[in-house]
Amino acid sequence: MRWKNFTRQIIPLLIAIFVLTTSVLRLEKPVDKARLFTTGLEYDYIAWTLKAVSEKAGQAQLNVVQRLSPDQQVQVVRRYFELVRELEITRAQIQLVYSDPRVENPEMESAGLLVQERTLEKSLNDLAALTENILQQQVAQVLKDAGLGFLAQQVPPVLFHSTPLPTALIVSPREVIRQDVNLSLLADLSMEEITRLEEDVAEYMGASVLVEDVGGIGVYPTMVQRASSLPWTLDTIAHEWTHNYLTLHPLGMLYDRTPELRTMNETTASIVGNEISQAVMEQYYPDLVRNKGKVNVAAARSVGDEFDFYHEMHITRVRVDELLAEGKIEEAESFMEARRIIFLKNGYLIRKLNQAYFAFHGAYAEVPEGAAGEDPVGPAVRALRGESGSLGEFLKRMAWMNSFDDLERAVNER
Repeated sequence: MRWKNFTRQIIPLLIAIFVLTTSVLRLEKPVDKARLFTTGLEYDYIAWTLKAVSEKAGQAQLNVVQRLSPDQQVQVVRRYFELVRELEITRAQIQLVYSDPRVENPEMESAGLLVQERTLEKSLNDLAALTENILQQQVAQVLKDAGLGFLAQQVPPVLFHSTPLPTALIVSPREVIRQDVNLSLLADLSMEEITRLEEDVAEYMGASVLVEDVGGIGVYPTMVQRASSLPWTLDTIAHEWTHNYLTLHPLGMLYDRTPELRTMNETTASIVGNEISQAVMEQYYPDLVRNKGKVNVAAARSVGDEFDFYHEMHITRVRVDELLAEGKIEEAESFMEARRIIFLKNGYLIRKLNQAYFAFHGAYAEVPEGAAGEDPVGPAVRALRGESGSLGEFLKRMAWMNSFDDLERAVNER
């Protein structure tokens, strides 16, 4: 009897010690501290992937694309992106009606626009699967031409699905720019929910926090945001495929090992996405190509004649790094806010410019200057691309790298 009483007392005690100890250990990690506030808000990738795989399997069985001529396939894609643009304009008009204080009954005023919105959505849904299959085949063909196929097939095959994307919760220390947390959140969070989450996590962790939109995610099939820009969509498809390709190699497997490896990975994917997008446009949609040379399809360099986004962002990052290195955290944060206002006045709607912003965007260094500042990783990746004979050769060399030292040796030995 005594043994039973002892057991009843000691087992709950041991369980309590285990739970409490485990909790303390887990909360030493920044990601677990952030997760105290994201319960119920994190994106369910497993459910999304199962649904997307099922849809892709059904599309493959129908094999509708093969019944269309190349010209018909191009026309389908063109029509799809025309509809997306029409939908964006319609939604902007609806938003204007609802935001106009002079409109007493916005629902009645926008009734015709709401009907048009539903009609466009239906038309897009009818074309979405077919358009995805066509773009997959076009990107796959160009990848093959670039030397990135195995027995006429990419590994992994090019598969993507257009969908509302999760947002990313990014956390960086205030005293240094470093991505400590990147959590995927639900796609439909309101701005009020986002702002409250940022404030709560920042206060609890004493850190810099940002919830940011993303354009694509390298799950499989990859997730791509629906957009009206065909070049941007192609860029994102190829960018996310590159992440999947790298996942089968050391550079992808070690993505989170160091900030340098993350920048190497993201910059490589950005270079591949840019070049493949340009090549697909030239091969299938030549009349839509504005510049025949190599261009950055993600964004223009400037809004006006004088303001260069990448140059100004580079200046900002370099000065912020200097201030943080001197321990002037508050001064750096005030400087970033002042610079954000300048970007805003020049047409760049940056909601929050802080350490977390640079920790996230600084890894994308496919063009000179920008949010990476003086980080040497991006220039080294670009240098290797310039010295490589083809895009395929460049990607294959990058894929097998385990560290920034590997990249520096590869650049210096050529």
